[in-house]
Amino acid sequence: MASNTSKTARASVRAGQAGAGGALSVLGEYKYLIPLGNGRFAYVRNLTNGRTNHMRTDSDAFVEEIRVLAAAGHGAKIRSELQALNEAHPTDGWAATEKRLVDAGVFEG
Repeated sequence: MASNTSKTARASVRAGQAGAGGALSVLGEYKYLIPLGNGRFAYVRNLTNGRTNHMRTDSDAFVEEIRVLAAAGHGAKIRSELQALNEAHPTDGWAATEKRLVDAGVFEG
């Protein structure tokens, strides 16, 4: 590597090469859910295929997307994100969203 490249630039390139599917990272942690519209919508980052989907949180497609991520071993992290969203935004319905996912059996297994 060229000697005039900064340590920060080299670290950024290494982190980008090691990352999965181009998903964004916040302080080294991947966020699976990005809330939108007071909890009615969310971006769901699927690290298994590298896609970020915009979904209604009350849709069957949202439940299935979370089911795929949970089956890939990301269920505990997603559930903790839902709980954190509920604590940060208690009026946005994240508790109901988590309950609907639990009732659908998404986190079992």
